[in-house]
Amino acid sequence: MAPDPLLVFDRTVLRQRRERAARGWEHQAFLKREIADRLVDRLADVRRTFALALDLGCHGDEIAAALAALAAGGPVGHLVRSDLGQGFARRAGGPAIVADEERLPFAAGRFDLVLSAMTLHWVNDLPGTLIQIGRILKPDGLFLGAMLGGGTLWQLRQALAAAESDVEGGLSPRVSPFADLRDAAGLLQRAGFALPVADSETIEVEYANALALMRDLGAMGEGNLVAERRRGLARRTTLLRAAEIYGERHARPSGRVTASFEVLFLHGWAAHESQPRPLRPGSAAHRLAEALDTAEHSAGEKVERS
Repeated sequence: MAPDPLLVFDRTVLRQRRERAARGWEHQAFLKREIADRLVDRLADVRRTFALALDLGCHGDEIAAALAALAAGGPVGHLVRSDLGQGFARRAGGPAIVADEERLPFAAGRFDLVLSAMTLHWVNDLPGTLIQIGRILKPDGLFLGAMLGGGTLWQLRQALAAAESDVEGGLSPRVSPFADLRDAAGLLQRAGFALPVADSETIEVEYANALALMRDLGAMGEGNLVAERRRGLARRTTLLRAAEIYGERHARPSGRVTASFEVLFLHGWAAHESQPRPLRPGSAAHRLAEALDTAEHSAGEKVERS
């Protein structure tokens, strides 16, 4: 039977890893905490309040903590948490449910705001999930998301590819593929969001060596989840060779290595009649030539250079 092309990630394994990660999350939360802080900083720039918000993929309640740190408690009145892992839902400091991001169990028009940090990069059908998020938002509700992008762990990808070629004579997916920035705003627009905006930031994290990075990724539940990945444990010699290559190519003068995490920030509004809309072609009240104080020429008319 041919594999389903839409099933890029093994979400059964993801759920299992989330449960394991939840047990010692306080030691692995640094990246999620940083991303949540940056996401909530962007929310602070929005001059509105939101009576009911959803934290989609709450992990250890980092978004709730970031909101609480804002002046006057921030713009959110009531926060509902959800997570794929039961362990993370139990850690939440407020109302929380276990929910799959690919099958959101919420009623249409339920939330004024949906926030999501560091979870949507594991969704198989991202456009479909974005459509569901738009559905559960009230008209003129806001979605703010942060997900790992295609530039994430590029150093590790290079080192693993080189090591596997050296040791095993072939390549298999070792680091999961993520979306690119150039596609992000288009995905929001396709999902029906108004005024879509996407941008990215890169977070650099130092590790003693590449093996420490790989251990950290596993403890965070962020290891390779490609459904067509090579099964079984990676060869020890391959991982050791990858760590050696990583150090040779990316070590700092201190001997430590750097790992890059590209974070895509997504911003879009559920459609509402009060939002600005582009004018119909030909309906402008003034010509561009007038604004530029220049002469206008019809298509095909030869223009003499001055």
